[in-house]
Amino acid sequence: MSAPVTAGPSSSRRHPTRPRLLQDVLLAVVCFVVFGLSSLVTFGFSGFGTRDGAPAIVLLAGVLMCGAMVWRASNPVPATILVYFTALAHFAAGFMLLPIDALIFLALYSVTVHGPRWAERLGLAGALVGGLLVSTVFAANATTRLEAVFLVAFGFAFAATAVLLFWSVGLLRRSRSDRTESLRERAARLELERDQQAQLATAAERNRIAREMHDIVAHSLSVVIAQADGGRYAAAADPAAAVTALSTISETGRAALADMRRILGVLRDEDGQAADLIPQPADADIVALLEQVRRSGLEVSHVDLGTPRPMPPGTGVAVYRIVQEALTNVLKHAGPHARVTVTTQWTPAELVLTVEDDGRGAAATTEVPGYGLVGMKERASMLGGALIAGPRPGGGFRTRATIPIPGGAP
Repeated sequence: MSAPVTAGPSSSRRHPTRPRLLQDVLLAVVCFVVFGLSSLVTFGFSGFGTRDGAPAIVLLAGVLMCGAMVWRASNPVPATILVYFTALAHFAAGFMLLPIDALIFLALYSVTVHGPRWAERLGLAGALVGGLLVSTVFAANATTRLEAVFLVAFGFAFAATAVLLFWSVGLLRRSRSDRTESLRERAARLELERDQQAQLATAAERNRIAREMHDIVAHSLSVVIAQADGGRYAAAADPAAAVTALSTISETGRAALADMRRILGVLRDEDGQAADLIPQPADADIVALLEQVRRSGLEVSHVDLGTPRPMPPGTGVAVYRIVQEALTNVLKHAGPHARVTVTTQWTPAELVLTVEDDGRGAAATTEVPGYGLVGMKERASMLGGALIAGPRPGGGFRTRATIPIPGGAP
């Protein structure tokens, strides 16, 4: 899984894409052609440029201010500083206003959109101070004080209006860019969460299939092994019993094979169409399960207490699998001639399942437990119930599961 996108708006401003850099280079060329050459023609080679070296000063100012536009997005703070100081330098050199000074507004817009907040505020203050400075110099040639005040006020108002206009447009563009980056980051985060949820769902489904496969294979193989052992010993003395054992092995093997094909068929369905599924077992199929176990030679009795009630499919499957796994453990560990009692007790709020035998019980367990008992506990916990398994007093083993009944009494 790919890592989430963490780059915010500021990082995208510091690292513009290649098309943005090419656009800024083109913008710098256009600015030099429009503003730089006009400044050079008007103030460098005409009567406006009365000082020595005027063409070189104007040309240098045009090159520096237009060249700064190349980095207005990638390095907005240095670019804005270069534009401002170049404008201040040619102002101090005697060229108060040049057409190239229009780039001050573009620099302010760029630092507002692409730069940090502190640079935006300093850029705004610097542009306003520059407007006030130019207005004050213009007013120095006034003949009266009233005229000087009027020139300062009018000039500063005009400059401040232009500065605030470009600054406001920059703020709007920055707000829109931040909102776009926020939406892009949110989309990336939602995509990551969707992938994680898909992985969790896949893992849960794999665990469910693993439990189903374990229940099918473990139970069927236990029946097959028990029948094979019994048939081997009975073959010489009672051929009919051996034939019965072989028939039971055949039926159990076919049923297990059908269940495995059903599960694997779902996994291999690549057309997106519903596969032909065999209905999942339910609690009502416990009687048939007990009959199958009896045919394997195990003495099984069933005690049903209370009034049975219909249960949801998921709960019914869990009840069936718990009984099946408990009987499988009896076949594997209880030993020969063991007797088992399955009790289903229906109460208003829950179903109590008890599977107990009088065999070897805990004496047959190993140090490394299998997955059967763990699977039974998981199924009971998933339904909000509990399962307790262990040796019972007097010998044998007991498995007791308490399953809440949906819609039952609290």
